[in-house]
Amino acid sequence: MAILLGDKGYDDQKVRTLARTTGVRPLIKHREFSSLQKAWNARLDADLYGQRSQNETVNSRLKRKYSAFVRSRRWWKQFRELVVSCLTHNIDKAL
Repeated sequence: MAILLGDKGYDDQKVRTLARTTGVRPLIKHREFSSLQKAWNARLDADLYGQRSQNETVNSRLKRKYSAFVRSRRWWKQFRELVVSCLTHNIDKAL
């Protein structure tokens, strides 16, 4: 089973519902506005949630190496920049 890891910024019922309907287990911390949400966060699997830091490390590395933003203003040019960045990364990893 696939697992979706996310911090409190992804705490949205729509995200959780979409993940569940596609067969993905959402492991997203709740924003703590009530004691119930604090209890839900206490029940999260700490070992699995700790794996999220690996993803953050990869994202940080990619941003440092290939730039953290796109320069184009039009969406299709932004998409093209992202595709070129991904291709560059894949070629770099293959060498």
